[in-house]
Amino acid sequence: MFNMKAEVQRSPLGVVGVIGPWNYPIFTPMGSIAYALAAGNTVVFKPSEFTPGVGKWLADSFAQIAPFENILSTVTGLPETGKALTQSKVNKISFTGSTKTAKKVAESCAQSMIPVVLECGGKDPVIVAQDADIKLAAEYALWSAMANAGQSCIGSERVYVVESVADEFIESITKMAKKLEVGKDYGPATMPSQLNVIQSHLDDAKQKGAKFLLGGTDSVKGAYVEPVIMLDVPEDSTAMTAETFGPTLAINRVVNTDEAIRLSNASSYGLAASVFSKHEGKRIAAKLKCGMVSINSVFLFAAVASVPFGGVKDSGYGRVHGAEGLLEYTYARTVVKTRFRIPLNFTTFKRSRLSEKILTTLIKRLHGRKK
Repeated sequence: MFNMKAEVQRSPLGVVGVIGPWNYPIFTPMGSIAYALAAGNTVVFKPSEFTPGVGKWLADSFAQIAPFENILSTVTGLPETGKALTQSKVNKISFTGSTKTAKKVAESCAQSMIPVVLECGGKDPVIVAQDADIKLAAEYALWSAMANAGQSCIGSERVYVVESVADEFIESITKMAKKLEVGKDYGPATMPSQLNVIQSHLDDAKQKGAKFLLGGTDSVKGAYVEPVIMLDVPEDSTAMTAETFGPTLAINRVVNTDEAIRLSNASSYGLAASVFSKHEGKRIAAKLKCGMVSINSVFLFAAVASVPFGGVKDSGYGRVHGAEGLLEYTYARTVVKTRFRIPLNFTTFKRSRLSEKILTTLIKRLHGRKK
């Protein structure tokens, strides 16, 4: 097609509906709101029913500098409001929340062929290799698991540490964890219902033989959950398979990093992971089935605006942030234009026998089998 000029145009979708979570009510939805607006769309934001004031504040603040009305608007309400948004005439939905609710959102949107971006939870692993900086790994893994009372989708929930350095790692993280002050270093659980989930995971882990290095099944006390560190947690325990979303951490020993990779990938989730190794970080990261990996750090990929954020498997699909996040809120339009005419016409019933012969010859030369 040497006589043709081709280009791909990107156009805004129109109206993007954003359904936000309660745990990071500003940072998380802004990953969709800002990119959707930058791509030329208008946005209808439905905040969590537990953070309606945040959603109203965002819309009111934006209205102060908006060139005209209704570029960013907020609708508040219970889950029925979110369902109504998915059944409206929006052109795309971006949802952040649980996998269970994400499936309902996707099902509702599918009825009207509305595309979706789904950012769900995780069961994020930490891999500690033999050559890791053990104190750094312990410090960061502890913070990742306990900060915000464990209410982070990219927070660490399970650790796989190579046997040869396991004792040192466990001693280090335990020493640090014992210094944490509940109510000072982190606050209460936001959702009363989540306390039941945390309790059930601790009970299941104990029933299946896990050892409690710090805390125990009595660590849920009112709205607060004291730090819990478990050892030798069976891989079929809910503490290893389901998202806990609390200040708990399961630590299991592995023979080598290959076993750590296998166990990390065995999860139905695939959001984020952390790897601690001085020399093998990139090799290990390349084998993990997840959307994001931190090497010798935690959380920091969320702070780099130029890279995409999102997961695979039960952690969702689609991306926010980065170039990929911007393109999520556009659609591609291919435009092909004839630069100059050639004496061969193929796309017409008036084509000559000569044109057909030339076309046949070209196809055989390009795609025919060599004898």
